[in-house]
Amino acid sequence: MAHPGFESWGRNGYPPFLSVVLSAFLAVTGCSGKPSPGYQGYAEGEFVHVSSSEAGRLVRLSVTRGQRVQADTPLFALESINEAAAQRQARQQLSAAEAQLKDLRTGKRPQELEVIRAQLAQAIAEEKKSAADLARDEAQYKAGGISNARLDETRARAESNAARTRELSSQLDVAGLSARDELVKAQTANAAAARAALEQAEWKLKQKAVHASGAGVVFDIMYREGEWVQAGSPVVRLLPPENIKVRFFVPETLLGTLTIGKNVVLHCDGCPADIPAKVTYISTESEYTPPVIYSNETRSKLVYMIEARPSADKAADLHPGQPVEVKLR
Repeated sequence: MAHPGFESWGRNGYPPFLSVVLSAFLAVTGCSGKPSPGYQGYAEGEFVHVSSSEAGRLVRLSVTRGQRVQADTPLFALESINEAAAQRQARQQLSAAEAQLKDLRTGKRPQELEVIRAQLAQAIAEEKKSAADLARDEAQYKAGGISNARLDETRARAESNAARTRELSSQLDVAGLSARDELVKAQTANAAAARAALEQAEWKLKQKAVHASGAGVVFDIMYREGEWVQAGSPVVRLLPPENIKVRFFVPETLLGTLTIGKNVVLHCDGCPADIPAKVTYISTESEYTPPVIYSNETRSKLVYMIEARPSADKAADLHPGQPVEVKLR
């Protein structure tokens, strides 16, 4: 029949790999027959699962298991041919949209303006000539030298040339203006949309090359080069030193003496020196002694789980699953 402590194992969610340290605790607590001067616990890591938001084939793995990395260290890269092409396309579309917007704002080209000016100069010259012809024919008509029909023809030509001059003058004024406000606003929106598409394409391309967000140890690698990686699937598991903590268990009689921030000392076999730590969590629920620290002396006791964080400069000396002894200050 299973001990009640083993039943609470599943309900409280203790990591299965911690059962490997059972023998070490039995050697310390169960076999000696003497109470331990401290409280037994184990180190635990809160891993950072590094993944990409985009899917792709893993083309480069830049780290190995156990390697210590610093912030911004390249970790891995996925195939990015499609994303690079999308970025180039978005850049060209933005360039075209901005060129169209600039064209709408600047009006006609200088060469087109020169054509209109030349036409206007020609029209002004013809207007002057027709005005002189009209003045001469009016004088001849009064003297009886030309018919009324001839005078009407000359007058019509003079009026037509004057109208042509006004038309070309207005065209020159309009040619120097930009497009209508609503058309400029529409093209401005198109350019903004193209710019947003480029930013999105660049962001997707950057997701294909993943760097470490902070310092830590490469605890595990989930894929190998050449394998297909689904979007969001962790490729590397990092363990930052600040994510290492210690769980230990105390009886109810000691619970009142513990507070968040209380200093404790961690001792582990093989550590060069004791490691200072601070209490960061105190469980509000009691439980039977977990199997990882179970012994004949503690089999019927209810205990409370406490979590403590070691100082950042010493946290790297601890490893997940490692048994430790905690002494209260």
